[in-house]
Amino acid sequence: MEAGEKRYLELLSRSFPTIAEASAEVINLSAILNLPKSTEFFASDIHGEFEAFSHILRNGSGSIRLKVDDVFGDTLTDAEKRALATLIYYPREKAKLALSQVEDEYAWYAVTVPRLVAVCKRAARKYTHSKIRRAVPSEFAYIVEELLTEDRHGVDKEAYYSAIIDAAVRTGRGIALIEALSTMIQRLAVDQLHIIGDIYDRGPAPHTIMDTLMAYHSVDIQWGNHDIVWMGASLGQRGCIAHVVRNCARYGNLSILEDAYGINILPLATFALDAYADDPCVGFALKGNPNLPPSELEMNVKIQKAMAIIQFKVEGQLIDENPAFGLDDRKLLDKIDYARGTVMLDGTEYELTDKVFPTIDPKDPYALTPAEQDVMERLVSAFTGCEKLRRHMQFFLEAGSLYKVHNGNLLFHACVPLNADGSLKEVDVYGKTYKGRVLYDVMERHVRAAFFSRDEEERRRGRDMLWYLWLGQGSPLFAKSKMATFELYLIADKAARKEVKNPFYTLIDDEAVVSNIFRDFGLDPETSHIICGHVPVKVKDGEDPVKCGGKVIMIDGGFSKAYQPTTGIAGYTLISNSYGFILAAHEPLESAQAAIEKEIDIHSSRHMVEQVKKRTLMGDTDEGQQMKREIADLERLLKAYRTGEIPRQEQKGE
Repeated sequence: MEAGEKRYLELLSRSFPTIAEASAEVINLSAILNLPKSTEFFASDIHGEFEAFSHILRNGSGSIRLKVDDVFGDTLTDAEKRALATLIYYPREKAKLALSQVEDEYAWYAVTVPRLVAVCKRAARKYTHSKIRRAVPSEFAYIVEELLTEDRHGVDKEAYYSAIIDAAVRTGRGIALIEALSTMIQRLAVDQLHIIGDIYDRGPAPHTIMDTLMAYHSVDIQWGNHDIVWMGASLGQRGCIAHVVRNCARYGNLSILEDAYGINILPLATFALDAYADDPCVGFALKGNPNLPPSELEMNVKIQKAMAIIQFKVEGQLIDENPAFGLDDRKLLDKIDYARGTVMLDGTEYELTDKVFPTIDPKDPYALTPAEQDVMERLVSAFTGCEKLRRHMQFFLEAGSLYKVHNGNLLFHACVPLNADGSLKEVDVYGKTYKGRVLYDVMERHVRAAFFSRDEEERRRGRDMLWYLWLGQGSPLFAKSKMATFELYLIADKAARKEVKNPFYTLIDDEAVVSNIFRDFGLDPETSHIICGHVPVKVKDGEDPVKCGGKVIMIDGGFSKAYQPTTGIAGYTLISNSYGFILAAHEPLESAQAAIEKEIDIHSSRHMVEQVKKRTLMGDTDEGQQMKREIADLERLLKAYRTGEIPRQEQKGE
């Protein structure tokens, strides 16, 4: 035995010091390999819509209601099954409501708990006992295990099980028991959650989504461009902060900054209301209808314009500081003829929709005024000093990445940058060019350096890379020719606003192009899939989210209310289980309160994207491959024990 092999087996023997223990683990792992593959759940572009996202997590994208139907069939009415499903989704709230409407609460528990137990048993069928135990709150572990192993044919134990329920109710823990069973069903419905980017911007509650994900049992995140810009803002990157604040004002969501993260915007509001006091702020109307009172509406509009002008100035400075980013064409303040009220863009002169610029010096258009400089310094201090935001961004770093390869699937938010001929596009990153997977890897290293490097220059480059990833043409998260924020606000002609997508999107049905991407990421083109988001799928116009014969699945279906008129639905989720891929298209959720009180579920239409010929087992997954390696290691340890090359602790019966 080689020295390195012996050292490794000696370390392994510390965890499995006897033949009995090593053998037991081999038996356990070998058995798990033959269980059905666990359920993976994919969602993207949530954009702060917490209620809808939370509901879909709670109902397992419709799978929990299917389990209720499977268990009870025609033995329960549709109303009874709907009430039971709602109880599973919102156990505490629905139980309190139900109990307020019954005369005999013991009778309600006696009916409800066994029904929940039956659904639990159905949800737990393909999992090991150890995983099931981990899904139950510790205080109810023994009780739930007893209820799950209940045998209704054993009449002599009927009183025993009834006593469990009776005692829980008598001690005031009845609702907590309902909650434990319901939470267990929810957890078993989704074993692994994949978020394919864009938790932040547009919607009102990204912070609540982050809190939910941080408490989730198993989740990974592929950063989106709207996430990366918040990551940059948390580090004080000026371009990122300017966008984040402007966007919150644009959607009437300044409360995210003030209430969720404790970022004081009073100095900004005071400045905006003063500097733009008599300015109608044409072109800066809020997106959507946030139902703000008139005074708050005016403040949001003026803050939006104030931050837009600051953003254009700050971005101009950043472009000069980073010539390798190739963003010179995005410096537009110096292209304005302030006397004529026009701007020269790509050789064409356009009239500006808004010609009031009280804070711009035409001779030095990118210079911040003293008041603007003070606002930015205060915002930088507030963002970098926010402990809750730092915690959320730390979670992004721990659970997230720019891309993930998992179970033969390539997960990323937007695209792999391509040239027009379908070849991998080379992108300049601080003087060196990279493409494909290497480009992703290099950019992620810069992201992590922004947070962790001890070298100030590396941290600065990392911070600016976060901003580039938000809006750069070569960014795999942005995937467009330009970020047309200036044109959107100040030019009426829609042709000037056009953002040309990377060729990835026009070539997405080209099998040779997609196969080349798979090979670059070390995947088999015959069996792999790309799962991405970023670009809303226009379902109402007949667009299909499944591309390239099922090899690419684009799952941005419009969780964001702002995009629902474009998509015609309220989001996609993708489910991967042992039978294949199922795509669910969701209709809007009225509200969580309506779901509880009226038992209104999100209607989801589901269809099989791909059905496997042979049911996928754990042994076919990445986790299964790791288990096989562990089994091989343990079998080598067993051999070493039996030959005496590694000392073991004897146990009786060996």
